Amino acid sequence: MANRTVAVLAGGLSHERDVSLRSGRRLSAALRAEGLTVEEWDTDAELLSRLRKEKPGAVVVALHGGEGENGSVQTILEMFDVPFVGTSSDGCRRAWDKPTAKALLRKAGYSTPDWVVLPSSTFRELGAQAVLDAMVERLGLPLILKPDQGGSALGTQVVREASELPAAMVGCFAYGDTVLAERFVDGVEVAVTVIERGDGPEALPAVEIVPENGIYDYTARYTAGLTDFFAPARLSEETAKAVEELALAAHKILGLRDISRTDAVVAADGTVQFLEVNLSPGLTETSTVPMAVEASGNGLGSVFVDLVGRAIERGN
Repeated sequence: MANRTVAVLAGGLSHERDVSLRSGRRLSAALRAEGLTVEEWDTDAELLSRLRKEKPGAVVVALHGGEGENGSVQTILEMFDVPFVGTSSDGCRRAWDKPTAKALLRKAGYSTPDWVVLPSSTFRELGAQAVLDAMVERLGLPLILKPDQGGSALGTQVVREASELPAAMVGCFAYGDTVLAERFVDGVEVAVTVIERGDGPEALPAVEIVPENGIYDYTARYTAGLTDFFAPARLSEETAKAVEELALAAHKILGLRDISRTDAVVAADGTVQFLEVNLSPGLTETSTVPMAVEASGNGLGSVFVDLVGRAIERGN
């Protein structure tokens, strides 16, 4: 494997380009430290011709948002029969849509905060204020608003007063045409990484997330010092097992592969609530996956070397 080039796809044109480039650089350095030949590929109009001319031994998708997680790039890699680390295009499409993922987990018996999904056209056609009033009546306050598709908490806002809703909706629609309004659950926020290295998926220690301002938004995620992290999370043994079980269930139910990160919150009554799942989790200095890997006693490079080997072995 050391003699085969591994291409790390990063960058792209989504709102998360900068974070993706940071993830790609860190991952590339970790793989090189393990002895692999690594090239960093930006994802642009040259990708298809480059795949034809320089077909790599394997690809690691370090793209965040958009084409990196909605199955688009994965479909291209499948078409070109290039082995890649990560979930197949079908699994990506299931998990990328937050309402679909929530519905599938709830159907399987797992808890997730109540939600409604509304496209911008509904507000135009039925009257914004009437729709907002109905939404509050249905879900109550506080609410958390987020685009139904997307990552890095872009466009995500917590609304505690009805008067804040119009502005929050405008901010959310800046990142997508459809908003997921979800009942806000105050509790211990955790991120649980699942990897497949040996016999099936394995949940790494949960990472507890404590943002300085109480909301784990884009700034809190990627600005050093604005969020405290605890790896492993400060949970009871019983609760730690419950959040790991949820992450493993999400990985299996949604048909994910190689690596995923489930975001959840432990409510005051101890209930573990599924929030969403990430198919191409961040690998920056403030990202939770490297923290979980370290807490498990492993190195980021060694984990991804194993994942690259698995991808090459299965062929796609």
